[in-house]
Amino acid sequence: MKAVVVTFPGSNCDQDCFQAVERAGGTARYVWHRESELGSPELVVIPGGFSYGDYLRPGAIARMSPVMESVQRFAAQGGAVLGICNGFQILCEAGLLPGALLRNRSLRFQSHDCHLRVETTSTMFTGAYAQGQVLRMPLAHADGNYHAEPGVLAELEGEGRILFRYVTPEGRLEEGSNPNGSAHNIAGIMNAGGNVLGMMPHPDRAMDPLLGSTDGFGVFSSLMQHFTPQEIAR
Repeated sequence: MKAVVVTFPGSNCDQDCFQAVERAGGTARYVWHRESELGSPELVVIPGGFSYGDYLRPGAIARMSPVMESVQRFAAQGGAVLGICNGFQILCEAGLLPGALLRNRSLRFQSHDCHLRVETTSTMFTGAYAQGQVLRMPLAHADGNYHAEPGVLAELEGEGRILFRYVTPEGRLEEGSNPNGSAHNIAGIMNAGGNVLGMMPHPDRAMDPLLGSTDGFGVFSSLMQHFTPQEIAR
C-alpha cells in the first residue's frame, strides 16, 4: 500500500499517520500542501491538527490549498482518502463529504479517550474489524460536533455510510456516550462512492500498547488488506 500524507501549516498528526501506515506494512511519504501533484498513491491521508490555526473555521482555508485540487481529482477517480480529525473537517469543507463539523456542545476543547462502535465491516476502511466491535481511541478537538440536513442524515443511515458511532464502553447509545453532540452519535462517515472516510477520533494515535490502545490499527490494516490481499493472506 502506497500512501501520501498531506501536511498543512498547523498539522500536528502527520508523523503519527506516516508511522501508522508503515506499522500496517505500507509505505508513506509526505506531500506539502503547496504541491499540486500527488504522484501515484493508493491512499491519501489528511491528518489531524490545526491547519492555518483553524482561522475562519477549521479546514476552511486548507481546502483552498493547491494540493486539494489533486485530492479531489484522486477521490473522484476512486482513490482512497482518509481524513482524521482536522482532516475530516477539511474533507467536509472541500465537499468530499457531506455535512459540517460544528463547535462541541460543551463549547470546550475535548481531549480524552472515547469509545466508538464499528457499524459496518463491508468497507475498505473497516474490513479488519468485527461488526459491533467497540474500540477505544483518543480524540482531541473543539469542533467535532457533526451535523447535516435531515435528508443527508437519513441517506447516511439508509446507505450504511456511518462507519463509527460514539458509544459507552459496553457499546450502548446512551446519554453521556456522545462527547461532542454529533447528530446520531456519528464519529465517522463515508462518501457515497465508498472511498472517502472522515472520522474525528484518532486511529493514528491508537497504534501502540505504550499509548494505551491498539484499536486504531484496524483502520490501516483494513486498507492494507484491501490493496494487498494476497500478501496479507501469506
